[in-house]
Amino acid sequence: MSRVLAAYIAREIAAATALVMVAFLGLFAFFDFVNELDSIGQDGYEAHHALVDVLLLLPGRVYELMPIVVLTASLYASTALAKNSEITVMRASGMSTAHLLRSLGLVGMVFVALTFVFGEYIAPPAERTAQQWRLTATGSTVSQQLRTGLWVKDGARVVNVRTLQPDRTMEGVRVFEFDRDQVLLSLSEAAVGRYDAETKTWRFTDVVQTRFSDERTEVATLERIDWRSELSPEVLSVLMVAPERMSVATLFAYINHLRENRQNADRFEIALWKKIVYPLAVLVMMALAVPFAMGHGRASAVSVKVFVGVMLGVTFHLLNGLFSNLGVIHGWMPAFAALTPSLLFLAAAATMLFVVERR
Repeated sequence: MSRVLAAYIAREIAAATALVMVAFLGLFAFFDFVNELDSIGQDGYEAHHALVDVLLLLPGRVYELMPIVVLTASLYASTALAKNSEITVMRASGMSTAHLLRSLGLVGMVFVALTFVFGEYIAPPAERTAQQWRLTATGSTVSQQLRTGLWVKDGARVVNVRTLQPDRTMEGVRVFEFDRDQVLLSLSEAAVGRYDAETKTWRFTDVVQTRFSDERTEVATLERIDWRSELSPEVLSVLMVAPERMSVATLFAYINHLRENRQNADRFEIALWKKIVYPLAVLVMMALAVPFAMGHGRASAVSVKVFVGVMLGVTFHLLNGLFSNLGVIHGWMPAFAALTPSLLFLAAAATMLFVVERR
């Protein structure tokens, strides 16, 4: 009997989640398209470009909205069950609160896995593709808005890239190499730089290299030079994707790069912890729905529950952003900044469940 009830609850929540997700995605896709209207007609950017851009952003929306959607869907499903007295019958047939939580946890783990897959494997490449699509459509470049281009530190070298193309080919590259005392040893200027993933080497062509010493300065023209570096296009992809939408592997690689170059990596460390913790927020949202399912009877209004779910989900989303920004500003531990919103909501769920059980 318990398996039948668990399967029934899972089916109801899954159906509600699919419905709410479609509704949210349609709403956000409409808003995203409206936001693109000002750009349509400029620099060759047309309506079909905007439509493709909006569609490519949808996987990221799925990842961002999943906790909110699951909370809203759980409240919707639980209200429907309570309205038909099904929750009461389940409780009378011997379903304990622990068993209900366990049943919700099983279906919740499916949504946790989906959230992780979208956040790690689907949304980041889709986001990069969307950026490349937009840049290609407008004939723009990644670093065109910077007066002197892109600057990156890599060990004893400082690299300045005038233009980074959508395919992450470098154009107008300058590489400054320093010794341990920060004395400039050489300056290499190249027309183009392309990355060889197999050898982890950048290949620069049409190079003018200037070497500095106490006695004299030497200038040489080279057809090409190879520069082996951990500064891969994937690391440079941080320019095209916000840290919160990068994959765990890319974030980890860039954090190591910043640490090796003694640069502040707090923002990216917080984003890494959020990527790890965020899928588990789905379970917290489902736990938060349980007190509502047990604490209201047949008079419960579905519309009120949906409104409460949306408001709680928005609050959770705002707290996530707030604690991330406060963590960067005040130098909090990345794990603390990422975990606090979920822990606060988990504490609220536990408190509400305790009050309902005492009644």
